Amino acid sequence: MNRVVLKDIALRSNRFSGWAPKIYRVLFGLFLLQFTLVWVRLWLPLPLLGNARWPEGLLVVLTTATVLASLAQQLPGQNVMLASIIIAFIAGAVQTLGALTAIPFGPYVYTEHVGQQLFYPLPWAVPMVWIAFLLASRGAARMMLRPWRNTRNYGLWLIGLTTLLVVLLDVGLEPFATNVKHYWFWNPTKLKYDWYSTPWVNFFGWAVTALIILAFATPALISKKPGQQPPPEYSPLAVWLLLNSLFATGAAVHHLWPAVGLISLSSVVVAVFAIRGARW
Repeated sequence: MNRVVLKDIALRSNRFSGWAPKIYRVLFGLFLLQFTLVWVRLWLPLPLLGNARWPEGLLVVLTTATVLASLAQQLPGQNVMLASIIIAFIAGAVQTLGALTAIPFGPYVYTEHVGQQLFYPLPWAVPMVWIAFLLASRGAARMMLRPWRNTRNYGLWLIGLTTLLVVLLDVGLEPFATNVKHYWFWNPTKLKYDWYSTPWVNFFGWAVTALIILAFATPALISKKPGQQPPPEYSPLAVWLLLNSLFATGAAVHHLWPAVGLISLSSVVVAVFAIRGARW
């Protein structure tokens, strides 16, 4: 019997290895087109396409797909899938608990405008929003912390800053969701102050939920490949800023000026520090 020396066998290259960048570019282009459609609809006195809800729903899908495709250029596909499942599962569980018991966000009720439910009382879009928010925030945080990537506590700073950026996105989302799109409404509480009817405990709940998710998902989001620091990836920052600009636009159209000011300020600060970090 002739023995075959394994080292002499030519290995086939992965025929799908070059697809990730192409898929990402297509998805990012579709995301930009859909973002433009939704953004233009906010300005029109009579919304383009009437009261159709599919443009916002498709934007949620494309936003999530874009951040996942961007991440797939840096990590193996199984890592991206595992991280997205962890985020969706924990976020879906916590949001379901919140809708049923008012813990940990406060008393809120989803309306028919948020779309179909996965199961009562969780809308299908909520887990996807969490995936998009958390991964876009983590990507932006990585850019901001790039100069300190090799420091001892980089991982803890990354988790903390990611959590802060997720909460900042929710600060913009709440006026947009409650006053502009009416996706949900908040029942009154005994707390004296709120943010456009949103109790401040909601943002604490978002922070705690983000920390719990990151505690479980971070191992899947760490690249195990040795080598030099990869070039900065601008896509998560772009998604983060565009989502914030969408929320600011909706607030401006409805004359919610404090929300416009806070969203704009947070966007400028994040953009400046992220671009500064990317050039380091």
